[in-house]
Amino acid sequence: MSLTLLGTILIVEDSPSELELMSHYLRESGYNVIKTSSAKEGLEQAISQQPDVIVTDVVMPGMSGFELCRSLKKNPATQKVPIVICSSKNQEIDRLWAMRQGADAYLTKPYTREQLLRAIKSVAI
Repeated sequence: MSLTLLGTILIVEDSPSELELMSHYLRESGYNVIKTSSAKEGLEQAISQQPDVIVTDVVMPGMSGFELCRSLKKNPATQKVPIVICSSKNQEIDRLWAMRQGADAYLTKPYTREQLLRAIKSVAI
């Protein structure tokens, strides 16, 4: 009997340690994980892999998580995929701005495994 996967999560995070921690939490909880370290790569993976949820950092080189949100929501192939922003920016204005860009949930770093899972479950369809 195989483990039933809860779904596929695409993680977009430029910090290798954050990327590893997050994917560890999610894999341990039964999710299939796709890891990318840039928003551009995340956008390509989102279109080709059609994940169930996307978790993205905000501050990344090249394209920010906010720009990634806007691009995903404009693309018919990815516009329905829920997005969780995971950022060290913890001001209310950052949260509001994230929602305006199309994010479905906002998680601040540092976070616990439970907070991460709760954020994902709150947006998963």
